[in-house]
Amino acid sequence: MHYNPLRVLKEMNKERTVIHGTTVITLDAENRIFTGDVIIERGRIAGFAPPDGAAVDADTDDYIDGYGCVLLPGFVQTHVHLCQTLFRGAADDLSLIDWLRKRVWPMEAAHTQASLRASARLGIAELIRGGTTAALTMETVNHTETVIEAVIESGFRATVGKCMMDAGEDVPAGLAENTEASIAESVELIDRFHGSGDGRVQCCFAPRFAVSCTDTLLREVARLSRERGVLVHTHASENRDEIAMVERSTGKRNIVYLADTGLAAPHVVLAHCIHINDEEMEILQNSGAHVAHCPSSNLKLASGVARVPEMLGRGIQVSLGADGAACNNRLDMFTEMRTAALIQKVLHGPEALPAPAVLRMATVQGAHALGLGEEIGTIEVGKRADLQLINLNRIHTTPAYDAVSAIVYAAQTGDVEWVWIDGRAVLREGRLTTLDEAEVVDAASREAEKMGRGITKGTK
Repeated sequence: MHYNPLRVLKEMNKERTVIHGTTVITLDAENRIFTGDVIIERGRIAGFAPPDGAAVDADTDDYIDGYGCVLLPGFVQTHVHLCQTLFRGAADDLSLIDWLRKRVWPMEAAHTQASLRASARLGIAELIRGGTTAALTMETVNHTETVIEAVIESGFRATVGKCMMDAGEDVPAGLAENTEASIAESVELIDRFHGSGDGRVQCCFAPRFAVSCTDTLLREVARLSRERGVLVHTHASENRDEIAMVERSTGKRNIVYLADTGLAAPHVVLAHCIHINDEEMEILQNSGAHVAHCPSSNLKLASGVARVPEMLGRGIQVSLGADGAACNNRLDMFTEMRTAALIQKVLHGPEALPAPAVLRMATVQGAHALGLGEEIGTIEVGKRADLQLINLNRIHTTPAYDAVSAIVYAAQTGDVEWVWIDGRAVLREGRLTTLDEAEVVDAASREAEKMGRGITKGTK
């Protein structure tokens, strides 16, 4: 790629940026793809121009030659745990309930503000490097404000929820909550941070799952989320043991029970939804609830394969998420897109989940799940400039007969060269601009070592 030597290198929002001569995948209603210039002004997409340089003028602060590259919306991940990035590789080869009780819950309980900040910054850095510009995140029970502060400082866009846990067996003391206190703290975070970071930060309620939440908490979350107009983010029907536990305690299957509490609605995002029957499928279809599909996590925990083609065929909104580094072990949307497509082909045939549908799950449908479909997820004039520029002029992506196919099946995180959020370049020529990568890695390594020592000492 070639860059204008006269551009102003300011690590701030550019007043005017021109991305020149690139292949633009708009993902708009017409799925337009064209080659040309994209103009960003004051954080939003201001217009398009033919690739003849006409869009560049004296007021252009940043000029990027996009020849050989593809510009598309930033990925929107709808199920992530930034608090678990520090647990990468520390909870492998376990099924869900053992994974939680033996490893993840004790590690979450061991978090300090310093370790949580290091974990969040490490996760955000990985997400940005891989072209993700927005995420729906469920954090741990304590210190969620530390994660939100890391999001604000990094320039990332996120909807963040404090994990809520007021029930369940084998829950560490550091995570066990009083119902009223859990609700009060969640409300306080919403009051304090919702709409912060120049509007990039939203807050939500995040009851972990039906197994670790009382009926009282879930019903109050359903009421308060409607009253305050915020999202609810929870897990549902990920694992057969989990479903059996819910049935024993409530007499109902997971999705049926959540619907009964009021948590099946357009402002609710349900992660996983693997083991659901036809009645539950109809609840999802009729309620407008969103499903966050996490294929790599589902495979690694041996949880199963969600009925995604059927969901999409019924009009259920399905988006993608990497889940956490403790069960993936990546936060890489390229891996999730490729995996999502391939596992359905084995079960339902090669046409079951084509590349264009998967790319929309990673962008447009994620934006809608976050309630931001009017603001991000497509490249259209007036929308926020949350964008990524991917270099397809690489050995593993050449030839790129079809740009969408190349992105879904062949591209990798290292192919992302620029990322903008609200028009601000948070990844510039492959370098993070709002985070010091070496410092992020060093801090994460130090805090992980401290946490490992503390957990080992606590188990003696």
